[in-house]
Amino acid sequence: MRSRLVELIRREIAHGKHGHLILKMNALEDKGMIRLLYEASRAGVKVDLLVRGLCCLRPGIPGVSDNIAVRSIVGRFLEHSRVFYFRNGGAEEIYAGSADMMPRNLDRRWNSYSPS
Repeated sequence: MRSRLVELIRREIAHGKHGHLILKMNALEDKGMIRLLYEASRAGVKVDLLVRGLCCLRPGIPGVSDNIAVRSIVGRFLEHSRVFYFRNGGAEEIYAGSADMMPRNLDRRWNSYSPS
């Protein structure tokens, strides 16, 4: 799963300020993914994160995560789906699944993601 997500995020980085990611998950703690999202922000990609639980990324750091917004979703909107949106230069792609951006899910868990 990691290699595909890296590929999709790097594609948004190539779109620069026209790139946009919306990622909805329960947890974001994987250091490699966090670094990659910081790289996307520095490239001008708009990154919107909807995280139910643990989020180790820090938004709003000047020059690092200026283009990243993190929102917590708890309470009556609590749900377990994970959704990954990639603008892809107007040829939008949306993926859904059950894995979070945690090493155990990205490296040791197989998920079948299909474009919507």
